[in-house]
Amino acid sequence: MPTQYSKIRMKQLFIWSMPVIWMGIIFSFSATPYERQDLKPALSERFDLAVIEPFVDNITFTYHNSVISVASLGIESFVEFFIRKGAHVFVFFTLTLLFIYAFKKTTNLDRHLIYLFSYLLSVIYAGFDEWHQSLTPNRTPYIGDVFLDSLGSLLAVITIATFAFLRKRR
Repeated sequence: MPTQYSKIRMKQLFIWSMPVIWMGIIFSFSATPYERQDLKPALSERFDLAVIEPFVDNITFTYHNSVISVASLGIESFVEFFIRKGAHVFVFFTLTLLFIYAFKKTTNLDRHLIYLFSYLLSVIYAGFDEWHQSLTPNRTPYIGDVFLDSLGSLLAVITIATFAFLRKRR
């Protein structure tokens, strides 16, 4: 028969398994060659991207020594670029939320330390993820992607801190 202590430990293990599983998902994505993640065929089949082209036609900037524009990439690659970069932000936003939840439910740390540790763990993992990507064929690691990942983590901390602040004011 499980003791109260073992039930608590099992619950803590389950809670910590969430960020660990999410990290595993990130790991598997960064281990997948680009050809197996190419979104352009699905974008062309499912969406008429010509509709948005006039609205984004004048957007031009440089990212990782490449010109990003509809003229240089084509509309499908241009849209795919933003989906991929948005995914960086979303994935590390989610990872940071999972870390915050795990720390909150399994420790007695002050919320500021929880935010700090969650952010730092996510950013460290972002760096590891880019390094891991360097081992994958046809994938290029880039420090700019770590900055996007860090932005996602920071947005998660700001979101949770804002909700906590607003809840305290009531």
